[in-house]
Amino acid sequence: MKRRDFLNSMALGASMVVPVGRGAWAATSANPTKQKLVVIMLRGAVDGLNVVAPVGDENYLRLRPTIGLSAPGLDGGALDLDGYFGLHPTLAMLQPLWQQKKLAFVHASGSPDSTRSHFDAQDYMESATPGRKNTPDGWMNRLVATLPGASTPSRALSIGPVMPRILSGPAAAVNLPNGAAATRANILDRPAIGAAFDQLYAGHERFGRAYKDGKDAHKEVMDASMAGEMNMADGGAPLPNGFPDDAARLATLMRNNSKLQLAFVALGGWDTHANQGAGRGQLANRLAPLGQGLAVLAQRLGPMFEDTTVIVMSEFGRTARENGNGGTDHGHGNVMWVMGGAVAGGKVYGDWQGVADSALNEGRDLPVTTDFRSVLAQVAERHLRLSDRQLAQIFPAMPQRSAGFQIITG
Repeated sequence: MKRRDFLNSMALGASMVVPVGRGAWAATSANPTKQKLVVIMLRGAVDGLNVVAPVGDENYLRLRPTIGLSAPGLDGGALDLDGYFGLHPTLAMLQPLWQQKKLAFVHASGSPDSTRSHFDAQDYMESATPGRKNTPDGWMNRLVATLPGASTPSRALSIGPVMPRILSGPAAAVNLPNGAAATRANILDRPAIGAAFDQLYAGHERFGRAYKDGKDAHKEVMDASMAGEMNMADGGAPLPNGFPDDAARLATLMRNNSKLQLAFVALGGWDTHANQGAGRGQLANRLAPLGQGLAVLAQRLGPMFEDTTVIVMSEFGRTARENGNGGTDHGHGNVMWVMGGAVAGGKVYGDWQGVADSALNEGRDLPVTTDFRSVLAQVAERHLRLSDRQLAQIFPAMPQRSAGFQIITG
């Protein structure tokens, strides 16, 4: 099967965690890590209908009389995107990226599995095998193992309290805690202790390689950080308040360590069952630092942003109707965000069917008309230059349906 045919057939704290294996690499490019990918997971199910709101649909405010965004130009109103959709007003710092056509959205996207369980839905999105609970690894770990070029321990990085499901597997990856403490020296940086551990693991048949990879990765990250200074539903994920600082730190690491190619960050606080608010309130307070962090990331990456794709996704969306507590409950379809130099931005993609009662899934939420894997696979193929065989390894058992749009220009 040709690569294009494959894509068209798809639808819908200290600091280091020592890796448990190594990827297999085949050098096919003089600069195999030039194209970067950053994935942001919003744990808890962000309300996509208030992130990119269909303010041009008369049914929108009927379903959301107190939490719906006002029309553009009104107090607390949405920011006009295309005359029909409006962006949440706290995301104004991202408007320049939209206008530069480096930011796009895919609405009514998500997992084809119907679960409304946070745990299961996050697992399916991180394994990229919806409905299958026994997948042993995450799709980003499989991606690490298929990328061309020489193996380095710090090629894939996660920022968060623990190594996430999406990067779990045999390929090497690094996990950093959130905040400035992530790049501080740990106990192994003390010469005497480090030497003792080196001697302990030097000849160990099972753990020696993993220990060396973990120590090498730690050194690479520490070197990059020092160079920069001198020049529940949440699954343990922190609130986005500290994301601008983490985004700035991530950009510094990526600029100073050319071997770092993939990054993952999880942010919590999106399970807004009550007091969600509209242009202001709980959701707005979460979106503001998220938008600020994304803008910081794009700015701090500098020219490297042109070779970077950033994806923001969440396990599922929320109900179209507000509930009696001024919030929204677990839904189905949501909106994915895609930004970067290779993005055909300035457009809301997807098979959008509106929010009339007859268009809603089970009469309550958006249907999933674009499988989230079709967006991920398009980024992997057109931005990271992977073959059809490699795509099949990363996204097994894909449905035979077309996504119907091209969001990556590479």
